[in-house]
Amino acid sequence: MKANEVRRAFTDFFVERAHSHQPSSSLIPHDPTVLFTVAGMVPFKTYFTGEEAAPYPRAVTVQKCVRAGGKHNDLDEIGRTRRHLTFFEMMGNFSFGDYFKSEACAWAWEFVTEVLDLDPERLWVTVHLSDDEAAAIWRDEVGVPAERIQRLDEDNYWRMGDTGPCGPCSEIFWDKGPAFGADGGPEHGDEDRFIEIWNLVFMQFDQAADGSQTPLPKPSIDTGMGLERTVSVLQGVDSVWDTDELSALQTAAGKLTGVDPATAEFERLVSLRILADHARSTSMLVSDGVFPSNEARGYALRRILRRAVRHAYILGVETPVMGGMVDAVVGLMGADYPDLVKNHDFIRDVIDREEVRFRETLRTGQAILDDKLSSLADGESLDGDTAFLLHDTYGFPLEVTQEITGERGVDVDVDGFRTAMAEQQRRAKEARKVAGGGDTSHLSEILEHNGETDFTGRAEVTSEATVLYADDDIVVLDRTPFYAESGGQVGDTGTITTPTGEAVVTDTRYGVPGLHVHDIDMQSGSFEQGQTATATIDDDRRGAIRRNHTATHILHWALRRVLGDHVKQQGSYVGPDRLRFDFSHYEGLTAEQTAEIEDLVNGEVLDNSTCRHFETTMDHAEQLGAIAFFGDKYGDTVRVLEAGPNSVELCGGTHVKALGDIGLFRIVTEGSIGSNIRRVEALTGMATVELLRDAVATANAAADELNVPADELLGGIRRLQSEQKGLRAELARLKQAMAVGQAPALAGQAADGVVVARVEGVERDGLRDLAVSVRDQPEVHAVVLGAVFDAGGVGLAAAVTPDSPLNAGALIEDAKKTIGGGGKPSADLAVAGGKHVDNLDDALDQARAAAGLE
Repeated sequence: MKANEVRRAFTDFFVERAHSHQPSSSLIPHDPTVLFTVAGMVPFKTYFTGEEAAPYPRAVTVQKCVRAGGKHNDLDEIGRTRRHLTFFEMMGNFSFGDYFKSEACAWAWEFVTEVLDLDPERLWVTVHLSDDEAAAIWRDEVGVPAERIQRLDEDNYWRMGDTGPCGPCSEIFWDKGPAFGADGGPEHGDEDRFIEIWNLVFMQFDQAADGSQTPLPKPSIDTGMGLERTVSVLQGVDSVWDTDELSALQTAAGKLTGVDPATAEFERLVSLRILADHARSTSMLVSDGVFPSNEARGYALRRILRRAVRHAYILGVETPVMGGMVDAVVGLMGADYPDLVKNHDFIRDVIDREEVRFRETLRTGQAILDDKLSSLADGESLDGDTAFLLHDTYGFPLEVTQEITGERGVDVDVDGFRTAMAEQQRRAKEARKVAGGGDTSHLSEILEHNGETDFTGRAEVTSEATVLYADDDIVVLDRTPFYAESGGQVGDTGTITTPTGEAVVTDTRYGVPGLHVHDIDMQSGSFEQGQTATATIDDDRRGAIRRNHTATHILHWALRRVLGDHVKQQGSYVGPDRLRFDFSHYEGLTAEQTAEIEDLVNGEVLDNSTCRHFETTMDHAEQLGAIAFFGDKYGDTVRVLEAGPNSVELCGGTHVKALGDIGLFRIVTEGSIGSNIRRVEALTGMATVELLRDAVATANAAADELNVPADELLGGIRRLQSEQKGLRAELARLKQAMAVGQAPALAGQAADGVVVARVEGVERDGLRDLAVSVRDQPEVHAVVLGAVFDAGGVGLAAAVTPDSPLNAGALIEDAKKTIGGGGKPSADLAVAGGKHVDNLDDALDQARAAAGLE
């Protein structure tokens, strides 16, 4: 069976057994504790922990996964082992409190023996030492011989963390045969002979902080079957590199590099494997919205990509190859991952740009590193400053430098590198910092007993509600018109009153998913559980938020229309004062592009098309072409915003009824917030009117100051600038004339034909001209002048006659260092500028000494 056939067989098998087939989630996880989606269960983590109710009791997925950062990092092993990959696919079936061990074991055995047709005599099973139940199921219900069931300790126990869901697991192994090592099953045999193909995790306990475990009320199942390993077994090959898809990618790499994988030496074969693997991971990451950068996910992507480029360079390839590898990935995997086809041109463009950028410095950086390594003594490490230079100037990720030095048996002074890179690392830490939170167990109990908060704010400004919980800082109601901050939109403010108290709501947020929490400032009295409350939002503020939120969607459409479909939202802020929109793009907007985007948005506003905001299924939304916003999480039922004829996007926020309600739209700032990420800030409604009113008032005031009509303001400014330019030129001419006029007096200070003096009232050019004038006076053959400039800084000028025995550059060689400056030395005329103004007199003393006057 080929890889695509195995994918379909797995999903079909479990769909037939009432599992909901879920498409692969993004490689960008909602879980902040991992850099990428590293396992099939990551998208379902909140269902297993109980933070969210699962929308279906059973699920089946083929999940994209990447391991290339943090503790989940297989990067250094790629190409050298039979099984390690940065990108891999994890097939899994999941039960959220539905079926448990018996069904999981029976179905797993049925799939591998009947659907995949693997010889049951070559299959082994392992269970945890304590799991008699699983061992009995395998032996008595499934029929696995007892001699092929082995018990392992920690290898067969799974924990989500120090606390939380945990439980024993059971693994299915395939015996590759005596040619691959010693017998003895997974417990005692050779790991190259017995390879794990499926892991069944039985989540049945909740572990407390003290290590104690209590049974979960609804035990669950999480399984993971590695596609590539399974395919290697089915195709009877020694390693994942020989499976159909990865083999085809190595062939593509061979054609691009001129290296035949069938005859290549091992090290060159490793490079081809790296190109094949890294092409998959980089293509998938870029397709899911990751951009090369120097922080977090973007840095991991940059490492992978530049590592691949270096290996192409090792193979002697001087031209870009990764674009061709992207084409090969899309051709092989596009049918199973349609986003690859949809984003093909964009993926290729991003990866091409990064490769070209790195190749511009790769040769020079490699030469610097080679030179440095050749000068090291045995046992000496590469210094951190050189490693940082390679990183900062030549684009070498530290890990690439370590890989190169490791190939030659040399370590890198990582501490020195970290010290040199302290500021960048602080920024990276901030970007990766996981926000902490307080205890929310009481809120989870409220949610469990009362259900999710009924949000009435789409239809009501004021709602009657029941107080479910209240303290001095927060209130929880059973229903509320207050929108809780999410999807970039800020939470509502307003008031809540009961017969015994009144409070101002300062913010609204989700305490736990599905439960609105109102942050309050009590004005009088107090609230009691069970009371009837009147909740009223600040409707004017909500109106401004609605305008900005709908405008964000129209802006997204306009950006894609002007810049291209590669534009994807990377974050947003929607408040009453302004909107902010972060998006993927690799260069700044031109004035013409900004104007065109504004015109498109305002054109939609003037057309005043209706907005339709409705609930539907995720499948129907996708059929409508709805675009999902970055960072939002969607279930089977979603809200769709049709904002006029051109914008259809998923969004749970609040919006205007017609585009004309947005009012005038104006972009106020645009700039970069990271590598390949841009940010636009804009205004709508009265905020734009106020901006324009202020601008007109400022222009009128400026026109009054210039004593010109407002419509002639620009001409008045230009005339004033022209006058100022003329006056500055005249002032400079007069200053220079006055300075040159000092020449005879300064010449009178000559000692043995040499003048060294401090002068006042001259600027940089005037100092040089004065030095030349003094030099040209009778009886003078050398001069050094120093001055502190009104514009800031200090300068030295030295000049000598053709027949002088002195050298102008030598006269101020030491002096220029004293003032903290520099300048190119010249034998007949030398100037230097510096910043240490207090050191001028000392510098002139050094010049006198150089002239032999002291």
